[in-house]
Amino acid sequence: MTDRKLSLTDPDSGKTLELPVVAGTEGDPTMDITRLNRELGYFTYDPGYGTTANCKSDITFIDGTEGILRYRGYPIEQLAEKSSFVEVAYLLLYGELPTESELSGFDRDITYHTMVHEQVNTFIRGFHYDAHPMAILSGVIASMAGFYQHNLDVNDPEHRDLAAKRLIAKMPTVAAAAYRHYMGWPSAYPRNSLNYAERFLHMMFSVPAEAYEVNPVAAKALDLLFILHADHEQNASTSTVRLVGSTGANPYACVAAGIAALWGPAHGGANEAVLRMLNQIGDVSRVAEYMEKAKDKDDPFRLMGFGHRVYKNFDPRATIIRKACHEVLADLGQSDPLLYLAMELERIALEDDYFVERKLYPNVDFYSGIIYKALGIPTSMFTPMFAIGRTVGWVSQWLEQSASPHRIGRPRQIYTGKGERDYIAIDHRA
Repeated sequence: MTDRKLSLTDPDSGKTLELPVVAGTEGDPTMDITRLNRELGYFTYDPGYGTTANCKSDITFIDGTEGILRYRGYPIEQLAEKSSFVEVAYLLLYGELPTESELSGFDRDITYHTMVHEQVNTFIRGFHYDAHPMAILSGVIASMAGFYQHNLDVNDPEHRDLAAKRLIAKMPTVAAAAYRHYMGWPSAYPRNSLNYAERFLHMMFSVPAEAYEVNPVAAKALDLLFILHADHEQNASTSTVRLVGSTGANPYACVAAGIAALWGPAHGGANEAVLRMLNQIGDVSRVAEYMEKAKDKDDPFRLMGFGHRVYKNFDPRATIIRKACHEVLADLGQSDPLLYLAMELERIALEDDYFVERKLYPNVDFYSGIIYKALGIPTSMFTPMFAIGRTVGWVSQWLEQSASPHRIGRPRQIYTGKGERDYIAIDHRA
């Protein structure tokens, strides 16, 4: 809060209201309009909440104009280069980078909770064989409230912390189990000797018939993707987690709601859309043709994985992941025609004045989809991969909200339906 105030006068009533200006550590100043309706009788109209702050948070800062993303004040570039996903998870949850002993203890706790109850595997086997992994993920995570019902006091800090660790630990286990269910493979249990990303790859791809060796290039790339996806301020799924959490709902219900929101093709499903677009283009010889179609506002074709609602500059995550993408393709020696097609699409977009002037740069979804494909992860698993990384952000935001006084979320609306009218008996209706 600052001493600065803005005056708003209603010309009809002549009433004036002084709106306090709320300033954060960084970012644009924000008007506090909580007294607007009570004193002037107005609500505000902001479709998509594009100019509305719904909370105060210490976790993530974004400057879309400058292309800045920071977790707890640390630039994403530094964390991506020097940190690990588990360390970043600790940072997001507790606000500071851990000491060596704190990190060791946290990693041990996460590893301890990676197993799921055997009835969870039974539950998963009850889904249709080709159920989308996100359907399984949201259903199974919600069901965990039934498995841990004695540790669900959201007012107890120890219960909150335990739930957060369980969710971070078990999300990869459930995601891998959903994939194996689709493949018709038996369950693969987590290996405690492996790190977070390695453990997930082993649960995804190991089979009883032969030994599975985790590719260190794949594990490193996956760890980086989890870091880049860990949190992104008040996006649709995070806001959903906070909205559900504002009711006092248990954390498993809140995160299940976040998973459902992430499933939308405009949100977490965007990297799936990138692969569908590449398949639509089909061949590298048609890239120039489709780039022209993308420029034509009357053509229904849309270039997926380019531009971002928040970043009006290059997405800082895309800058990092672009380098990793090219390294992965080189190290794995992939010869997939779609990957060559994607690289040609990227080259043209970065050189074409139309895309450069409009800042339609490849974003994190573009590159993450390419990396996942190179690692052998099927398209249906792209959004669950996003969910694994984003779980840390969801539970961090939920913990922050739960530990502070807050009101239940209740957006308003502009009613555009019929005015008051009287009931007409059915035999008198036209």
